[in-house]
Amino acid sequence: MGKASRWTIILGYPFLILFSLFNLVPIGYMIIGSFKTESEYARSPLSLPESLQWSNFARAWEIANMDTYFVNSILVTFGALLLTVLLGSLTAFFLARFQFKLRSAAYALFLIGMLVPIHATLIPIFLIMKDLSLLNTHWALILPYTAFHISLTVFILEGFMRGLPKDLEESAVMDGAGIFRIYWSIILPITRPAMATVIILNFIYNWNEYLFALVLVSTDTIKTLPLGLANFAGVETASMTLQMSALTIALIPIIIFYLALQKQLVTGMTAGAVKG
Repeated sequence: MGKASRWTIILGYPFLILFSLFNLVPIGYMIIGSFKTESEYARSPLSLPESLQWSNFARAWEIANMDTYFVNSILVTFGALLLTVLLGSLTAFFLARFQFKLRSAAYALFLIGMLVPIHATLIPIFLIMKDLSLLNTHWALILPYTAFHISLTVFILEGFMRGLPKDLEESAVMDGAGIFRIYWSIILPITRPAMATVIILNFIYNWNEYLFALVLVSTDTIKTLPLGLANFAGVETASMTLQMSALTIALIPIIIFYLALQKQLVTGMTAGAVKG
């Protein structure tokens, strides 16, 4: 082990541990607080709960009307995720595996899209959605979320697909496979690690996005979970335990989604490290 690698471990690991604690401590504080009674939380907010108050979650779910917000968030998140992954992977496939005259220009266009601040497009998108009569609909969020992440999706998947050997397509073509058969049956299964990264990034953003949902949706029946939680926090200002219970419920899908794709994500990171 070289001197540089040794110093990387000595300095890097403590930094990573501190960074992890910096992110995990607030989450742990929230989860612990969600199991307390209101009086117990006011008396000792940092201590462990004397008894687990599971009823907090049921009350928070009912009072905050979280079932409606949950359904809306699921529709918007997975609708945008499906479109982003489908369009992004197809675009990345053609950019990575085919040579044509405007290939570099098309790829540069997606790179430029990554440089545009998302929130700078808020007013233009609002006007477009208004002209299309899509305000206060799920599409008012699905379409912008898809557009925001196409560039990053193409960037990640194109880089992964470009490194795959050309022999894969050549063998498939000799067996009579068409372009879309190659894409669906050969390229997509191989790119699962990179796809897991893209899916997790898109899911987390879509699930947590607040500002565009606040501007583009004002009908309660269409509002997503971040808007519902903000409304709930404004109504239940005196009940911190119920607010923490609602936030903990909203966190569960992200944890489940990450754990479901964790193996593919680690595989992709390991493959990238070995390749490098």
